[in-house]
Amino acid sequence: MTDRRERAGELLERVRALVDVVVRARRAAAPELEQVNPRHRRSALNLVDYVAVRSRDVRDLQQDLSGLGLSSLGRMEAGVMTHLLAVVETLGVLAGRTEGDPGAVAEVPDPGVELEGPELPGAQVLSRNTAALFGAAREERSTRIMVTFPSEAAGDPDLVAEMVRAGMDVARVNCAHDGPEQWAAMVEHVRAAERALGREVRVAMDLAGPKLRTGPLEPGPQVRKIRPTRDSTGRVTVPARLWLGDPDPGADDDAPAVPVADPAWAAARSRGERLRLKDARGSGRTLRVLGTSGAGALVECSKTVYFATGLAVEAEDGSRGTLGELPAVEQHLRVHTGDTLVLTRDMSPAPVRDTGPHRIGCSLPEAFADARQGQPVWLDDGRIRCRIASVHPDEIELEVLQARPGGAKLRAGKGINLPETELNISALTDEDRSHLPFVAEHADIVNMSFVRSRQDVRDLLDELARIGSTALDVTLKVETVGGFQALPGMLVEAMRWQDVGVMIARGDLAVEAGFERLAEVQEEILWLCEAAHVPVVWATQVLESLAKEGLPSRAEVTDAAMGQRAECVMLNKGPFVVDAIAALDDILVRMEGHAHKKSDRLRRLNAWGPLGE
Repeated sequence: MTDRRERAGELLERVRALVDVVVRARRAAAPELEQVNPRHRRSALNLVDYVAVRSRDVRDLQQDLSGLGLSSLGRMEAGVMTHLLAVVETLGVLAGRTEGDPGAVAEVPDPGVELEGPELPGAQVLSRNTAALFGAAREERSTRIMVTFPSEAAGDPDLVAEMVRAGMDVARVNCAHDGPEQWAAMVEHVRAAERALGREVRVAMDLAGPKLRTGPLEPGPQVRKIRPTRDSTGRVTVPARLWLGDPDPGADDDAPAVPVADPAWAAARSRGERLRLKDARGSGRTLRVLGTSGAGALVECSKTVYFATGLAVEAEDGSRGTLGELPAVEQHLRVHTGDTLVLTRDMSPAPVRDTGPHRIGCSLPEAFADARQGQPVWLDDGRIRCRIASVHPDEIELEVLQARPGGAKLRAGKGINLPETELNISALTDEDRSHLPFVAEHADIVNMSFVRSRQDVRDLLDELARIGSTALDVTLKVETVGGFQALPGMLVEAMRWQDVGVMIARGDLAVEAGFERLAEVQEEILWLCEAAHVPVVWATQVLESLAKEGLPSRAEVTDAAMGQRAECVMLNKGPFVVDAIAALDDILVRMEGHAHKKSDRLRRLNAWGPLGE
């Protein structure tokens, strides 16, 4: 018993020393906390407390507290000071301190700022903030579902209604794609579905932010390849079908179309007629006419054909048709490990060569001033790893350190990540500013992309105040190492606003931080935001295979289940997105009774009864 008391007394002093660290941090942060919206001031204070504790290595303390059967501080995020003081009180009892002894009673320290209203449990505050940002929770699940809209949603109100019916709570419209006309149609379809189904759905619109992407490449040849379906022995099982001229979806809506200069020539063809041509490779080919409709002829061929702009097609009566303008084939660079790749300020279409050194434009001029030799560069979502060999006013020369065996395809418009380069740019671009009035009029939430500093947050809030859009809620997308490192300060800055959230944009963040660190980084973001009582969106590649291909991988299902620890999970677009919404809804409902944040819930397990019965 004496040893236990002595251990408790020693731990009491260590925990009280930790409380002193927190108190000093509160005093230092008091001027900033005064600027926070009074509604969020207690949350901001708790965030300061949490960051102060996490600035110390308390692993030994945690282990020693657990040895006495006490809280190890592992679940203190939502209420740090309350948690610490409860541990102090318990240790005082275990150490045999009487009421008159120093440190026997844990007194709540002066917060140093004026606080509004009574103190509520942190989980309750987070739940309140989540409802304010994402809308009321469903009866069967508290985690909301956000869905990225495809361009097709602008013209398909039935698709939007199906998404709402399947369980979508927040519709995400990306301002990097489409335009105001399409965005307005998407929002109107959401509002119509809300009214028809009696379900509240919030609209979030993403600002594009600064675009750091590869420039254009010279267009390829104007050729289209059409080939039949073959079995494993190479025999044709289904001839290739296509339309010469204008297609008729009522006759065959799956067949591709090749334009002809004179549609009347195509329409004059007869069923069973054979057409002859030499394709782009000079190979003789025969097309059999299956029928005509309007200004087009449906034909089939049992061999692969390379159609090209201007090719002549000869009919049995000797008349000739000429193929019309075909789109150019999209080109790519084939980049190998060890190659030299030059990023250029020049954004004119770059030539495509079979071997390096390759050249391609870089869309962000600031990169040429801020990049430094030796810094890492990732291209195309991390598929190509490079190092900066040299930097010049108009060029950045890269050494390719890693690409897939046989070479990686690098196309135009692919992402460029500079994880260790401090880019001297604002996350709020002129284009973003021009979109904000539309966003404020039509959306409930604005998602700020590539936010990396308190100044970025300040720029957005100041701009919203300037245009009088104080009712628009704000979500910060964390997708860079700089944004992750600056997150505590960005949250305090964002808390000047009414309702705020954070999105873990795991795609870019994984490239920036390294794939091996992503799990660690996303956990830390979840903990930090729980301390700030700020709702989080778990985003990028959730049930990606299901949304795009119709069948999820096992790992994706587990990942989706882990997303339940966030307040919202985001799905990307895909042909099977409605199925993905329904599946995610089912997963989240099932997980609801098992876990919340880092705490396991001991729901009754129906699989097993008591042993011996």
